[in-house]
Amino acid sequence: MEPAVSLAVCALLFLLWVRVKGLEFVLIHQRWVFVCLFLLPLSLIFDIYYYVRAWVVFKLSSAPRLHEQRVRDIQKQVREWKEQGSKTFMCTGRPGWLTVSLRVGKYKKTHKNIMINLMDILEVDTKKQIVRVEPLVTMGQVTALLTSIGWTLPVLPELDDLTVGGLIMGTGIESSSHKYGLFQHICTAYELVLADGSFVRCTPSENSDLFYAVPWSCGTLGFLVAAEIRIIPAKKYVKLRFEPVQGLEAICAKFTHESQRQENHFVEGLLYSLDEAVIMTGVMTDEVEPSKLNSIGNYYKPWFFKHVENYLKTNREGLEYIPLRHYYHRHTRSIFWELQDIIPFGNNPIFRYLFGWMVPPKISLLKLTQGETLRKLYEQHHVVQDMLVPMKCLQQALHTFQNDIHVYPIWLCPFILPSQPGLVHPKGNEAELYIDIGAYGEPRVKHFEARSCMRQLEKFVRSVHGFQMLYADCYMNREEFWEMFDGSLYHKLREKLGCQDAFPEVYDKICKAARH
Repeated sequence: MEPAVSLAVCALLFLLWVRVKGLEFVLIHQRWVFVCLFLLPLSLIFDIYYYVRAWVVFKLSSAPRLHEQRVRDIQKQVREWKEQGSKTFMCTGRPGWLTVSLRVGKYKKTHKNIMINLMDILEVDTKKQIVRVEPLVTMGQVTALLTSIGWTLPVLPELDDLTVGGLIMGTGIESSSHKYGLFQHICTAYELVLADGSFVRCTPSENSDLFYAVPWSCGTLGFLVAAEIRIIPAKKYVKLRFEPVQGLEAICAKFTHESQRQENHFVEGLLYSLDEAVIMTGVMTDEVEPSKLNSIGNYYKPWFFKHVENYLKTNREGLEYIPLRHYYHRHTRSIFWELQDIIPFGNNPIFRYLFGWMVPPKISLLKLTQGETLRKLYEQHHVVQDMLVPMKCLQQALHTFQNDIHVYPIWLCPFILPSQPGLVHPKGNEAELYIDIGAYGEPRVKHFEARSCMRQLEKFVRSVHGFQMLYADCYMNREEFWEMFDGSLYHKLREKLGCQDAFPEVYDKICKAARH
């Protein structure tokens, strides 16, 4: 009984403290207390529930039987919206706080919410090397199932809670993207419910215009109800090499060289300052040197970006064997390096051993409990951005990031961008090697002002024919947005499919005015 009594006393003292200080003060200035006492346990309960649910559904094979019925229900909702006069735009009924994007769209309150309860893996076909999934299936679900049967996605984006629908309607990337492209490029078919309530399947050869227009469209061409995605045989481990590199020119040269080598299954860089980085290259393997095995996904292990930094501090190269699923979610526990701002002592060995099994808190719950004051503080003093620029512009881009926002570490992830129709493609007619530059954290540039600094960064990205990931804050006006993205096919499909009265234009969903 003593632990229960102690816990009850601590909870009572916490509630008294909140009453004296005020909930807003605690959420802003001592947020780690609220996160550790409430959000971590609640996040664990969420994870257990969804894991058990996914396991039961797949074992009972109930998802394929229920899928068609659920799709018909979505069609019925859309047709009822039409019969009622199509008075407002439609959007998915999923609450904005449940998404991984930091943006909570206010359109959820004004648009017709279409309920889409599609969160199951429908089929794994190892002969065709395809997995068919519903849009709310998460990357955590996918890795848990596929790796257990010896398969994986060619591109498996990092965070557990990222959904297939979000990665298609937005975008997704991983350290294997230099071989396979973005998440959209490993998809072979989409199934959608359109603005008139009809169902359509599209592939590169069937309804091809729609197939290429869907990625990055943010649900403004129809409701995604299923997708078919390529799978490849998996191996048990990733043989990962760590190489510290000094000097910006050397960093860019080394990173470009490794990104062009197809024998590398994975390529990633962490930039700790403008002239200090660790470049990692990996290959999948079934063999392991026991002395070099590092199960980095174990809850008591150091956060991955801190582990990598040790190679830089000691200026030594390294070789480790990492279990495949651990590698895929190496940044999940620390939400890259964002968790250090929420739980400053989160990487302390004592905290990791005692409470690390509950980490990380769900991003959706962090958003839900953020509050308006904290949201505004984050907006003005915090950056979460991914900019995609041609690899040939890497050195210039890193100088620009340094001058405009000065945030470190910076994530470097290469990807091949095929020359295909759609919102995002290279400037020329051939595939081109690009890089995702991810900046997450508190800007250290003097007199940082979010709007002016980010507009300057966006201007540079447009000038080199780059792209901004649409989950993040976008400060561009409409004209600048359509200068960055190719809207020719998108607008053609919008008119052809009668989307103008059914869905807002993509810019109106992601611009600053669309956000609380």
